[in-house]
Amino acid sequence: MGTRQSRGRVLCAATLSHRIPPRLSPHSILNPDMTPESSTPQTGPDPLLDALQHEVAVFARRAEQTRLGGLGAARNSMDRAAYLLLSRLDEEGPTGVKALASGMGIDSSTVTRQVAPLVDSGLVRRTSDPDDGRAVVLHLSPRGSERLEEVRNSRCRLLELLTEDWTEEERESFRALLTRFNTAYFAWQTGSLPK
Repeated sequence: MGTRQSRGRVLCAATLSHRIPPRLSPHSILNPDMTPESSTPQTGPDPLLDALQHEVAVFARRAEQTRLGGLGAARNSMDRAAYLLLSRLDEEGPTGVKALASGMGIDSSTVTRQVAPLVDSGLVRRTSDPDDGRAVVLHLSPRGSERLEEVRNSRCRLLELLTEDWTEEERESFRALLTRFNTAYFAWQTGSLPK
């Protein structure tokens, strides 16, 4: 039943996106919520947005179930929080807890809690900030860099498998749109967009 509903949503969205709109009357131009066939306002979600939100929900569920864990020995060997923290330190270099929390859109206490097991396992080093002895600076250790590379390569192999019948242009288009979506979501989450 769920598959049939999902196909219906996608087909409905595809049908609407390819429909040639009928000639618009002055009334419908002034009242965009009115259809040319009826003077009654449209109700319910936009079919395309409904299909989109459904696919995002399915993707989030599957990503959470598998952690997008990759292939091979590194599969499911690192949870999402650890992967994102290590990736951030790899990109930014040594970073204070507050700066790391701000850049990831989470609070400092969450970073402190999530980084503790990474320190215990030797993937992250903690040092004092030379400009403020009370502040902590986090560093990606050589072991952390090695583990991150293993997991990253494993995930890339999984994505290569999942998109093996895609063209490079399709992969780039998907990456660009997903980046744009994540950026907009982060802006909304951190208050840059109205809620």
